[in-house]
Amino acid sequence: MASEAAGALPTPPDALLFDLDGTIIDSRVPFTTSMNFALAAHGQPVREPEDLWRFLGPPTRVMLTELFGDDEALIEAVLDTYREHYGRTSTETTLVFDGMRELLTALHGRVPLAVATSKIASSAVMLLEHLGLAGLFDVISGPADTALAEPKAVTVAQALAAVGELVGEPVRAAVMVGDRLYDVEGARANGLPTVGVLWGAGSEAELQEAGAAAIVDAPHEIPPLLGL
Repeated sequence: MASEAAGALPTPPDALLFDLDGTIIDSRVPFTTSMNFALAAHGQPVREPEDLWRFLGPPTRVMLTELFGDDEALIEAVLDTYREHYGRTSTETTLVFDGMRELLTALHGRVPLAVATSKIASSAVMLLEHLGLAGLFDVISGPADTALAEPKAVTVAQALAAVGELVGEPVRAAVMVGDRLYDVEGARANGLPTVGVLWGAGSEAELQEAGAAAIVDAPHEIPPLLGL
């Protein structure tokens, strides 16, 4: 479904940037399992999985700041435990959303593909390699392990710069694909329109309010929308 802003979508784009969690991979189980493990390990109440899903999208530190305010020691401790548990267990329960592997395989080699994720880059690369998807992307961009809370706009800018360096010229007509308002806002800060997807954590209302140029129900709807 296209919004009034759908005309902003280049057909075809000169690059596609994909969010990771909620767009390419279903990480709800590893995320909630690892977060509850970390919360319990530091004497904090665990949460129902559904209560944690809304935190999929922004940097994990943003979530912990909302929960614990300015208690930096607790935030750091929970974050370290979460990352250790996630890195050790997430490959067992992370899934690729139906149709995404086929979409990426079909697009590979036709248009530069990049990941722009708020997940730390090392974790993103590890998961994509485990799932057999890393080789389909020209660029995998995410915050460094030491990053505090990298805004999505910064991640998107880094992905665009990396693609531009790869192709030897600036990327001027790229499109972001993502499931949350953070993807739309981060893309807009870089002058990019966004195709919102409804199989992740974000709702249609959230994506529309954020200003997604178009919203799709399934991966196979993306190529014809973009003239690919």
